[in-house]
Amino acid sequence: MSARPKTTPKPPWLKVRPPSGARYGAMKERVRRLGLHTVCGEARCPNLAECWGEGTATLMLLGEICTRGCRFCAVKTARRGEPPDPDEPRKVAQAVAEMGLDHVVLTSVDRDDLADGGAAHFAATVAEVRRLCPGVGVELLTPDFRGSESALGSVLDAAPEVLAHNIEVVRRLTPAIRDQRCDYDLSLELLRRARALAPRIETKSSIMLGLGESDAEVREALSDLRAAGVGTVTLGQYLRPTPKHAPVVEYCPPERFRTLAKWARELGFRRVASDPLVRSSYRAGALFEGAGTDR
Repeated sequence: MSARPKTTPKPPWLKVRPPSGARYGAMKERVRRLGLHTVCGEARCPNLAECWGEGTATLMLLGEICTRGCRFCAVKTARRGEPPDPDEPRKVAQAVAEMGLDHVVLTSVDRDDLADGGAAHFAATVAEVRRLCPGVGVELLTPDFRGSESALGSVLDAAPEVLAHNIEVVRRLTPAIRDQRCDYDLSLELLRRARALAPRIETKSSIMLGLGESDAEVREALSDLRAAGVGTVTLGQYLRPTPKHAPVVEYCPPERFRTLAKWARELGFRRVASDPLVRSSYRAGALFEGAGTDR
């Protein structure tokens, strides 16, 4: 029997502390009590301890089952998700109120089994947050809605401060890493349309590194995002959630992220977060307020 291949240990800059502390415990209990899901836990985010310890989270709408199966994501997948909870918008707004947030990120699984991809549910949740928590900044991290302009329009009509949609990886890697229903150009078009339809709403996207992309390919992706009018970009290291997912090709050193951040600013991005442990929603409120960071 051949020996199992050794797993390359994570470098020191990817070490994170385990979840702990009173605020983390309170956040975990609040999410459980309200029957909510967070992308922090479902996607095994490395910043869970930091963010939950500070009393913040990215709330995930429309259940915990995604209808797509990207090779980088640990969220459960199936052909159909759970029926949308009509009371979820109120529960989310209640959680936001209890947490005393200034800025909340709302995302969802992909729901190709719903006629509008869940757009109306996003809009209803924003409306409820506005009702219960006036003054809270709202950021939406949405699916591609299969290119539906009417679905995108209903989300934009809810007037979030930020509309985010992630291209995830460079063009060449898209077919191998994202679900086959995802498309690099479709993602760019959604961001382009959002900017054209609602120019006052900030658009945002994110790129994962460490999957074999070259610097030239990353720069091309950044240029494509700027051409689509995107003003905020985040770059972080891909971390393999389980052995069933795409392997890490390279652990990129912090110096590479600093170089890419410099390139992004030269291309005209107003807000940039670039670091191995940065994720799309990492310190989203501070980033929106202009505190771009290399962590």
